[in-house]
Amino acid sequence: MTEKEKAAAGLLYDANYNAGMLAERQAAAELCYDYNQLRPSQIEEKERILSRLLGHKGDNCVIVQPLHVDNGFNIEVGNNFFANYNFTVLDEAKVIIGDNVFIAPNVGIYCAGHPFDVELRNKGLEYALPVTIGDNVWIGAGVQIMPGVTIGSGTTIGAGSIVTKDIPSNVIAAGNPCRIIREITDYDRKKYK
Repeated sequence: MTEKEKAAAGLLYDANYNAGMLAERQAAAELCYDYNQLRPSQIEEKERILSRLLGHKGDNCVIVQPLHVDNGFNIEVGNNFFANYNFTVLDEAKVIIGDNVFIAPNVGIYCAGHPFDVELRNKGLEYALPVTIGDNVWIGAGVQIMPGVTIGSGTTIGAGSIVTKDIPSNVIAAGNPCRIIREITDYDRKKYK
């Protein structure tokens, strides 16, 4: 089994010394660098780079620079996706993001984790668990999403939250650790009309 296959299976894999894994991260870093150096008006060039970098990019995808990813090819974003400044994704496992998702500045999605055992960690071993975000989700500023988390459709995650466990659909959740505050109601749907 290759290190990439181990990562996809959620097993410990060599993230720090394996030549293939390092080369893939280097290629993604180069594309991120190119993307981050573009002028805001260079929309077509940004589209071309995102199409090469991401595993899937839906229509109307906007990612404000700077963007940082580990691999890129594990990231799939749906239609009408918006991510603000400093979007960081450690995508050693799949990151699947639905349609109509808004991500505020300084949000991180982290699939990678490290063993607590010092000897294993010092060998450069880590694990990766996928992250899934449903449709119509709003992620507030400074949110950190940890390995293996699923966020349901229609949910809002409050600014500064650290999401360590799954959050269901159609709720407002916030905090450290992030927890459900309440369901989204008809009042919320009518509030700004």
